Amino acid sequence: MNSPKMREATQLSSSTERVFPIDASKLLFLILGALLMLAIYGILPEDYTYPAKMMLAILAIGVFYWTFEPIPLGVTALILLVLILLFDVVSIDVVFSGFSSPAVFLIIAGMMLAKGVNDTLLTKRLAYLILAKWGGSAKGLLASILLIPQIQSFFIPAAAVRATLLLPIAQMSLDTIGKKGKGNLQKVILLGVAFGGTISGTAVMTAAIGNILTVELVKKFLGIQITYIQWFLYAAPIWLLMIPAAWFFLIKLFPLSKENEQFPHVKEEMKGKLSELGRITVEEIKCIAILIVIVGMWFTESLHGLNPSIPALIGVILMALPGIGCSNWENMVKINFDTIILMGVTLSLGFSFNQSGAAELVGDSLSTGLMLHLLSSPLIAVISILIITQILHLVVANVSTAVVTLIPIFIGLSIKAGADPVLISITASLACLHGYILVVESTPNIIVHSTGKIKQKEFLLPGLWLTLINIVVIVLTAVTWWRWIGFL
Repeated sequence: MNSPKMREATQLSSSTERVFPIDASKLLFLILGALLMLAIYGILPEDYTYPAKMMLAILAIGVFYWTFEPIPLGVTALILLVLILLFDVVSIDVVFSGFSSPAVFLIIAGMMLAKGVNDTLLTKRLAYLILAKWGGSAKGLLASILLIPQIQSFFIPAAAVRATLLLPIAQMSLDTIGKKGKGNLQKVILLGVAFGGTISGTAVMTAAIGNILTVELVKKFLGIQITYIQWFLYAAPIWLLMIPAAWFFLIKLFPLSKENEQFPHVKEEMKGKLSELGRITVEEIKCIAILIVIVGMWFTESLHGLNPSIPALIGVILMALPGIGCSNWENMVKINFDTIILMGVTLSLGFSFNQSGAAELVGDSLSTGLMLHLLSSPLIAVISILIITQILHLVVANVSTAVVTLIPIFIGLSIKAGADPVLISITASLACLHGYILVVESTPNIIVHSTGKIKQKEFLLPGLWLTLINIVVIVLTAVTWWRWIGFL
């Protein structure tokens, strides 16, 4: 017979296991990551400087942990920060410099703006309005799902937030369709949420963390400021071509029978939900006005010279002001600090990677005659960088990590080859952004996969096609649009 103390001990043990679950596979990956770091440090040539060797070893463990996720991404980020400090790789000022970057405040402001917008009915109204118009057929529903995040990208900076907002609406549409909303249609719509979220980060500089990191790294290493309107000008054709490409290939790769292509009751359901929202509210009008001010300031950056973070912060202030705003401060500060930590650490990693001499050493090892020859011709350089980056992105799946690892190396290589480092950096950044093949290549992919309704194998074929199409689209843009505007 168990005594009260034994029962209490059993309950405590059970409770502890629930709070601190022991996962043997995660523990194994943690150990393997540490061993990988030691192995990389030991394998690197002795003539490499200590800071460079240690930086590469720390970066290896970071890539490993971010790929297999034995611990949360933010915890990995903090581990890397502490390792750089403990092993005295670079000065403490460099280690924490990422957190003082305007890019971090742009992300903070962007997430706060998203909170403010979500406190109104604006996002739901937009989604219901589009679905009520085109949601009565499979082709129209997919087009709607692809279109919504493109509009959101102008005022909701993070792709993860856009996908998180759209996913419940997409699932609600599938539930409304009923039996027809299963099978291939479900795959098409869920992949539409994932791929549409990724594509939506293409043309708007503030719409993807990879874009913001690239702009910050180019400014840090080259002293060149890429403006909001410049980024839009370079990437807009790619953005506009990728949307119909995603629509076309998803429809073709997951064919539907004739009887499953039409469901007019969805349009009626969305019209009903739109009617339930009532007339547009004062808060929504205020929100739209504030968003127009922010986007207007971003587009006119070349006139006033304000960093994109400043209009975003102005927007946050306006949204929180009593009588003027559409939200309240208490709600707007409830943001995801994991993203802020990741942003700050990845920037610090990029700065440390360069400052430690690791980027120069890696660049030197890649500075073969063939590589420099490929980069010496602008068009061949674009094609080469696209292919190299897409291959490496499958290994370094995290977009932020890929950007801060590759951009400093490519900048160094392009300077040696006499190529345009801005052209090379933007090309590599766009390639990093468009990750479709593996679930871990983009946050929208991860968010959609987390529903359990779609598997990795469903990403492979459409992901491969869209990756190839993305390369073709960027090359076509380079030989036409970029050449016409003098960028190539």
